[in-house]
Amino acid sequence: MVRFDHVGISVPDLEAAITWYRETLNLAAGPVFAVPGTDLRGAMLLHASGWRVELLHRPGALPGLPTGSAPEAAGTLGYGHMCLRVDSPEEVDAEFRRLVAAGAGVRMRPQAAPRAGARMAFVADPYGNLIELIDRH
Repeated sequence: MVRFDHVGISVPDLEAAITWYRETLNLAAGPVFAVPGTDLRGAMLLHASGWRVELLHRPGALPGLPTGSAPEAAGTLGYGHMCLRVDSPEEVDAEFRRLVAAGAGVRMRPQAAPRAGARMAFVADPYGNLIELIDRH
């Protein structure tokens, strides 16, 4: 059986990113690791429900193309966004407000999703990585 394990995100400041993701998404951080023979360091963060975010830092890494929205991100091949599922349309709004209050950038305010009856929103972490919120009731 194959199933999704984690998403990896390259960040300019590993310790600051660990703090933001831990506090904002309620993730538990494992120890910082280093990849032998490289200057790459990282940490795996785990949510109680089992999903993970791997934060990676390499000195001198170049920023990717900035994206202001999900459609804009889809215009560039590669990573577009990660999506977090919530339990209700009202929770999309509540989580959106909470993430913005924690420093996330507004990319798409809560609105109806393309799937009938669903609600969605997009924010960006402090480094510009898109995070979608959606309910799938």
